[in-house]
Amino acid sequence: MQAFLETILEITNKAERIPRQHFRQGLDIIHKADESPVTVADQACEQYIRDALDAAFPDHGIIGEEFDEKPANGPYSWIIDPIDGTRAFISGMPLYGMLIGLLKDGEPVLGVVRMPALGEVFTGTNKGAFLNGEPIKVSTTRDLSKAMLYINEADKMMRDVPDVFARLNKAGQDRRFCYDCYPHALLAAGHIDACVDYDLKPYDYLPLAPVIKAAGGVVTDWDGKALDLHSDGRVVAAATPALHRQLLDVIQGA
Repeated sequence: MQAFLETILEITNKAERIPRQHFRQGLDIIHKADESPVTVADQACEQYIRDALDAAFPDHGIIGEEFDEKPANGPYSWIIDPIDGTRAFISGMPLYGMLIGLLKDGEPVLGVVRMPALGEVFTGTNKGAFLNGEPIKVSTTRDLSKAMLYINEADKMMRDVPDVFARLNKAGQDRRFCYDCYPHALLAAGHIDACVDYDLKPYDYLPLAPVIKAAGGVVTDWDGKALDLHSDGRVVAAATPALHRQLLDVIQGA
């Protein structure tokens, strides 16, 4: 696992130059069928990572946001979101990220969250969670009434699940609306206590899971089930099992 991590850190260290050179430079934007935007930077970055992974691990599968899946010849597959937060990226917001995960028989076992504009790299494996090589861990908060809660994709929740959103908007000691991967990284580093997310794709959430878990946190879907390729994109992450259980109760209206 350490060899896998060292290789993907080397690859993504070079790959992050692609979004950085395009950031705040003006981009042609294409909207996909689901109305989500994509840029030349998304496609070029993923292609670079794919080519490098193919060279390093020819038997490994590759699942990415921008191109077709490459089937695995064995237990391992990489999952890639080259620019997580394309809307942030195209609007000049520096909180876009780069997400890479490694799956073994479909289970996420390694995660990397790069924040190119911030110079931060979060990693998670069975050897622990780290930020720029320094160990990180989640907070010890157990009581939701004392928690800093981030609510991601609040506009979609208000539209699709207004009852859940209304309950979440009354939960926690403090709340903040946000988007994309960085709140989950802040959770792993102990800066916030919980994050509830919605309408994600596997390449959005599977790279995050090993980082949160390695830091000591809990992350599942809204039914409390482990995340996998077939999860429905509703995610709840918390620093402690007690806090996670309370959030599930809020979400489920218990």
